[in-house]
Amino acid sequence: MNLPEYERMFEVEETQWWFVGMRALSFALLDGAARGGVAHGRKILDAGCGTGSNLKHLASRGSAVGIDIADEALRFCRARGVSVARAGLLGLPFPDACFDWVTSFDVLYHRWVTDDRLAMKELARVVRPGGLVLVRVPALKMLWGAHDEAVHSRHRYTRGEVVALLEQAGLVVERASYANTLLFPLVLARRAFDRLTGRHGSDISVLPAPLEWAFRSALLLESRILRHASLPLGASVFALGRKPQ
Repeated sequence: MNLPEYERMFEVEETQWWFVGMRALSFALLDGAARGGVAHGRKILDAGCGTGSNLKHLASRGSAVGIDIADEALRFCRARGVSVARAGLLGLPFPDACFDWVTSFDVLYHRWVTDDRLAMKELARVVRPGGLVLVRVPALKMLWGAHDEAVHSRHRYTRGEVVALLEQAGLVVERASYANTLLFPLVLARRAFDRLTGRHGSDISVLPAPLEWAFRSALLLESRILRHASLPLGASVFALGRKPQ
């Protein structure tokens, strides 16, 4: 992404409805799958950590480190005070089986990830046996629009495609679900509007307070549902895999 996109992310990630909701969904899956263990002894990697907000929240669940390929992103991470290094998903600078959790949020779909199978194998390589890998990617080609162009997307995935990536990397898929389901009709309408009007630019912005509350509440409700059941359709895909013992 370009510098203005990183600046917008850095400014709104802690409060904007989408980022808050996606964090809640992520932790609903991770916390639900965690099998004991002491949080302060847990080692976590966030692969493609962006401006570091997710990394900051992961640090409450263990010792967390992030990697990203963009110098601009790393600069914002250091401003947050989180631990980061410059690296890409196709060659993680870590030994085998050294993390308990590995996360990668909205990274595999980027144009610079030229081989998503290799990237997933790298994520699986660095997680210990019994450890967890959680990935999130944008869903469904029908939702391709101005935002995808602005953030340099390569692909929008189906749930089946993401499941296949995890399985090919040797992971056992414990959960796979769509998300941003309740707002899916609005997302679909927004993409149709973009195509009709030729709008350019990303969707990263802060909405009027009533809409922020309503959209955030929808995703927080989904996070409670996701603890017990998967969602059948949505604008994002989550998949959680465990490395066999």
